[in-house]
Amino acid sequence: MGEYKIPGQLQEFVTDNTIVVRSPGRINLIGEHTDYNEGFVLPAAIDKAVYVTIEKIEGAKLYLHSIDFNESAEVELADIKPVFGHWSTYILGVVDQFLQKGQTVPGFKLGIYGNVPLGAGLSSSAAIECAVAFALNELLQSGFSRKELALIAQAAEHKYAGVKCGIMDQFASLFGKKDHVIRLDCRSLEYEYFPLELGEYEIVLFDTMVKHTLASSEYNIRRSQCEEGVMLIGQNYPSVHSLRDATVEMVNECIGEFETAHRRCKFVVEENIRLQEGCTDLLNGNVEAFGKKMFATHEGLSKEYEVSCKELDYLVSYVKNNPDVIGARMMGGGFGGCTINIIQKDAVEGLVSKLTEAYAQNMGRELKYYLVSIEDGTTIIKS
Repeated sequence: MGEYKIPGQLQEFVTDNTIVVRSPGRINLIGEHTDYNEGFVLPAAIDKAVYVTIEKIEGAKLYLHSIDFNESAEVELADIKPVFGHWSTYILGVVDQFLQKGQTVPGFKLGIYGNVPLGAGLSSSAAIECAVAFALNELLQSGFSRKELALIAQAAEHKYAGVKCGIMDQFASLFGKKDHVIRLDCRSLEYEYFPLELGEYEIVLFDTMVKHTLASSEYNIRRSQCEEGVMLIGQNYPSVHSLRDATVEMVNECIGEFETAHRRCKFVVEENIRLQEGCTDLLNGNVEAFGKKMFATHEGLSKEYEVSCKELDYLVSYVKNNPDVIGARMMGGGFGGCTINIIQKDAVEGLVSKLTEAYAQNMGRELKYYLVSIEDGTTIIKS
């Protein structure tokens, strides 16, 4: 793991006694809105990460400093509480979880720096939580497993940040493996690695630079529509406890007359099938077949699940018939954020140039893009 270096921005915080941890953001190749339906997801850790330095000090105070915000915070251990909308909340939420689990937390000073783009849907918050949890686990020698740390980080997000996220983001950050995706079963948390051998292709994210306010309210509506579908299917098939257990035939038979719920549930059931078939494509080294499934996922998210937006649809439709792009789709909860694309390496520069101009003309917005490679999950750089 020696290939990861301490960023220059954090060097001033490093002494002989400092622990330094790197925890990456994530992408999700396929499997969207399947997590809260107890299905499968296929994330990977990326080369954009959050770095944390931590060191014990005398007393019962926490000294926190964010390089990115050029801001410090001092907190008494006895007075830990959420500071809504503030970067320190993610750190304090993790500390609170360690205290809840009976760990004795000493005073410490912590520096934090990240290069995960904020608001792009790459899970910068999960990267912070996982970096802090991993660093505290090392500092206190708590002995928590990676799976336990993922659940600690998720609980911090629920209780302190107030976001009822699934487990995928934290899991991907902690369990990432270079050049592999993780097939995660969101019901059992069992997981398996699959090789992502891109050869002459690379992953490029196009950032719409929009985040529509619909996202959180519509997310809750989608959840309830899926739950309604499960209830209707369960009347005929009592063994179906979530859409994970349902087949397309069951959806058509039991929910056919409820048009909206039918579309939502059909998408989720088909997305789980697509993901499993996509894993077979990866085992066979058939990244082109995998890419076609990404386009199919986008179509379903846009037309059946209806969580896309005109900007996301524009970016996917622009590349759809380009022979240099073998797969593209919106990534994340929807209504903004990024599209994920698999593009021929030699064609990236030309495509970015043309698409940036076209996006500005047609959508009236600046386009940002990120090249990402798939890296290892959370690692200790210095102990």
